[in-house]
Amino acid sequence: MIKIQHLTKNYGTNCAVDDISCEIGRGETVGFLGPNGAGKSTTMNILTGYLSASAGRVLIDGIDILSDPIGAKKLIGYLPEQPPVYFDMTVDEYLNFNYDLKGCTFDRKAHLNEICEVTRIGDVRRRLIKNLSKGYRQRVGVAQALIGNPPVIIFDEPTVGLDPKQIIEMRSLIRTLGKKHTVLISTHILQEVQAVCDRIVIINKGKIVADEKTENITRAVESNKRYSLKVCGNQREVLDALKSVPGICLAEAQTSKDGDAQTYIIECESGADVRKKLFFTLAQRNLAMIGLEAVGMNLEDVFISVVEQTEQAKAAEKTRYARNTTKKRELKTRETLTKELAEDLIKNAEEQRARSDDEDN
Repeated sequence: MIKIQHLTKNYGTNCAVDDISCEIGRGETVGFLGPNGAGKSTTMNILTGYLSASAGRVLIDGIDILSDPIGAKKLIGYLPEQPPVYFDMTVDEYLNFNYDLKGCTFDRKAHLNEICEVTRIGDVRRRLIKNLSKGYRQRVGVAQALIGNPPVIIFDEPTVGLDPKQIIEMRSLIRTLGKKHTVLISTHILQEVQAVCDRIVIINKGKIVADEKTENITRAVESNKRYSLKVCGNQREVLDALKSVPGICLAEAQTSKDGDAQTYIIECESGADVRKKLFFTLAQRNLAMIGLEAVGMNLEDVFISVVEQTEQAKAAEKTRYARNTTKKRELKTRETLTKELAEDLIKNAEEQRARSDDEDN
């Protein structure tokens, strides 16, 4: 539904978007992530026809937004970070203005009633927009984006200014829209992306550095079966006890201590829950376990690691990879796991770029 081909945008000598290519399918909900200055807003402004590109193409359902901007824009509903509302209009006046502006052909009353019901602004339709809370203004902005039932909906920070209840409602609305529309969301709230998006695209320094299905990233984040535990007792006895527990495949002592307790890292077999067995095994050997903590990852860790790695020089990256290489299997810390997942995401994005270049050639 959205096809981006070698998109580039320069501001003088500054390259804000650097030769990116990406496709978003019909009915797909995609989260567009990146740090400040990464090129997110520039890319979205080009996608919506607000800015022109220095090079490359953007196709909306096969329509080039540069050669036929009106035809392409008819297919897009857009909510920028600052809702484009007119404070001196009532909500009804504003929605009717947008209905006329977009040349909508649906039954006016029924269509606007449906949108107001979906966005839950029916109780403020006769109020001036300037008298509404920020959350209600945001919802009015969403309502204008839905007028005309466009197949492509682009939201830039859609939950800014909403309270927790409204955020939940907005996420539910986005999930509903994703069943019939192509939805692109730019946000800094990673839990939001994880909750509503089918796919995550990360951009940094004007380049797409990761592009992966959300379920794949979530599975990698949540599949970790490593624990850090603190146990009082002789190190050799503790390690023998840990290795005797069914389901534990690796155990390693750490240098950190808490009084007479030492820290250990264990790795479990896939699908194994060893916590009860671990407790009873140590108790039977008079070894006191005073702490147990999952050594896991989260989406924030992965995002930060992807961004940091793409900002490092390639030579430095190669040196670090060589230093981390080992001949035997070792237990991996949370930091190492996060870096490895980030490396996989970056590698996959590079392979997708290469395949795209091959197809174009």
